[in-house]
Amino acid sequence: MDLGHNVRVVEINDCSEARPAIKEVGADATGIKWMAPKAVHRVLKVEGLPLRAAVILKQEMLSRGGEAAISREAGGLRAERTDVLLMGTLRQYEEVCKKLRMQPFGLSGLAGEIKTVLDNLERRKPFTLRCRDLSLTIGERTLVMGILNVTPDSFSDGGKFIDVEAAVSHARQMVEDGADIIDLGGESTRVQANPVFYGDPSRPWSWEPLPVEEELRRIMPVLERLLEEIRVPISIDTYKAETAKAALQAGAHMINDVWGFQYDPRLAEVAAEYDVPVILMHNRQGTEYRDLMGEIMAFLRRSIKIAEDAGVRPEQIIIDPGIGFGKTLEQNLEVLRRLREFRSLGKPILLGTSRKSVIGRTLNLPPDQRVEGTAATVALGIACGADIVRVHDVKEMVRVARMTDAILNS
Repeated sequence: MDLGHNVRVVEINDCSEARPAIKEVGADATGIKWMAPKAVHRVLKVEGLPLRAAVILKQEMLSRGGEAAISREAGGLRAERTDVLLMGTLRQYEEVCKKLRMQPFGLSGLAGEIKTVLDNLERRKPFTLRCRDLSLTIGERTLVMGILNVTPDSFSDGGKFIDVEAAVSHARQMVEDGADIIDLGGESTRVQANPVFYGDPSRPWSWEPLPVEEELRRIMPVLERLLEEIRVPISIDTYKAETAKAALQAGAHMINDVWGFQYDPRLAEVAAEYDVPVILMHNRQGTEYRDLMGEIMAFLRRSIKIAEDAGVRPEQIIIDPGIGFGKTLEQNLEVLRRLREFRSLGKPILLGTSRKSVIGRTLNLPPDQRVEGTAATVALGIACGADIVRVHDVKEMVRVARMTDAILNS
């Protein structure tokens, strides 16, 4: 039976996968080093490039066997600016960037941006996240953050853990089940997640924030007990500087801000003062986007800049694409499908899909029946680059994470 030559696709996502694939066919070390960047193809989008710069960039890409798509108007020299879609191998980008560094019209700076994004997409080595007197390792396995809402009105578990003993007992159980972090929150964010239903989307901030005094009344007794009894980092889910400062003074280890330091920029200064890791989530009022992924990416870049300008160390920053916040069902599904693109920012990714409406509306199920849907999003998210998953059902999602990690690390 003649089976031909068994031609097949080999999936190569980065140089760490290219090198063993090339070695397997018998290439020597020099050949592996030279050919690996040719095996990895990247498509990059550049926004708002001046026409003259775009024309030069396209010419440089074409001259090295790559490609660059620009607008029809720019091609006919009838536009002042254009977005550009670049298509090429790592080797082609390397050669193009060498030339761009010698070019005018801002192309030298663009070369630096391109290199940074390409470097960010390569698999990074595990590193230690310093959480005051505790630490976490990012990159060895997926970390699981257990949700502890001490609120009367959270969408999934509101009212269950407003008693201090119930909250502490639940936290202990989540740690026993494998949680690496406990995320403690005293204010429900369901109003911010769905202002059309709960608030007035025409106002800049279309909800009434919970007073700091009430937020602290809810979280501080629980936090004090957790710090005494549990030896995993405690994250505080708040977007207010005053709340964060009080919690950090008490000994909390991390800050999780659902507005990415863009509701209260003073929060960045507080986080920097205490040198704690921060989670910066994308959020917005309304769901109208011209470019969904581009605008989310730009928001997160602003959040990162706010953090770093305030003194937060770059290695202490985690990003969250904000599933369920400022997005329609279809937009949430698209963000999940394209999650890998957030690796462009070079930060660990936290994914929070647990029991959310994207699952409920897709499967037509209430919050307490969304565990399988959550599991699907967790497995997909890890496969697409999530480093931390934020969940209610810790025991089940730890198992999902460990299985997914085993497949990816095989």
